[in-house]
Amino acid sequence: MARYAKPSSVEEALHLLKQDSWRILAGGTDFYPSLGSRPLHENILDINGLAELRGTSETGTHFVIGARTSWTEVIRHPLPPAFDAFKLAAREVGSIQIQNAGTVAGNLCNASPAADGVPPLLVLDAEVELRSAEGARLVPLGKFILGNRRTVRRPDEIVTAMHVPKRSASGRSAFFKLGARRYLVISIAMAAARVDLNGDGKIKQAAIAVGACSAAAQRLSGLERMLEGLPASSLADAVGRYEFAELSPIDDVRGTAEYRREAAGEIVRRVLAMAAEEGASREIAA
Repeated sequence: MARYAKPSSVEEALHLLKQDSWRILAGGTDFYPSLGSRPLHENILDINGLAELRGTSETGTHFVIGARTSWTEVIRHPLPPAFDAFKLAAREVGSIQIQNAGTVAGNLCNASPAADGVPPLLVLDAEVELRSAEGARLVPLGKFILGNRRTVRRPDEIVTAMHVPKRSASGRSAFFKLGARRYLVISIAMAAARVDLNGDGKIKQAAIAVGACSAAAQRLSGLERMLEGLPASSLADAVGRYEFAELSPIDDVRGTAEYRREAAGEIVRRVLAMAAEEGASREIAA
């Protein structure tokens, strides 16, 4: 018979995970639709009582986003301009009701290729904090998600937070999501970019990630290196020359692989222009 538990502390949750196999329930925005009309046969560990896993804080070196932090809380919390892409993505996660209930960690652990929160966190060099009864570890987000619905989380572990290094929270960022309609849609392609400009308007650093065009969202490290030192005005030409070798799009009901690859080029061009333009405006205003 399936068991249900709602621990009141992380330590209690970890103790339960050590003893048995559990499916973790947080916001439930993916859990309930995937269940459909099927009866439950799994043990359910409900972590909605763990207040310590909610909210955003700072250390001397990192921004820390609790695993149970909702998308609405992300939107409302004051964060540097480098998090603008993350906030824009938060507004694209379903309806307002979904944004109120859905959690950041749930979006990552669901590991959908079209998870809206992944590209913006990739460009911030985010790390995932995993805890078990034996201790804690930090895993770069790019290594946490292995593919469609697959992560490195062990059965005895729970995601407790995301850590963003303050050294990666520089510049400004932007996010764009392409779907078959404007709202409440699964992405055909999406991109996030963070651009840090020198005082002369040249690219000091660029971080770019594309989602829904591979089994897991990908950083475009080759394009990032190509852009370093270029004037912001030449971004479009550089993107046009890039081959996007990191991507491996597929054909499905939402779009063909060819369309996704072409769309990725266009939306990367857009988010880079948005981030660079806002960054330049901010430099002038300063």
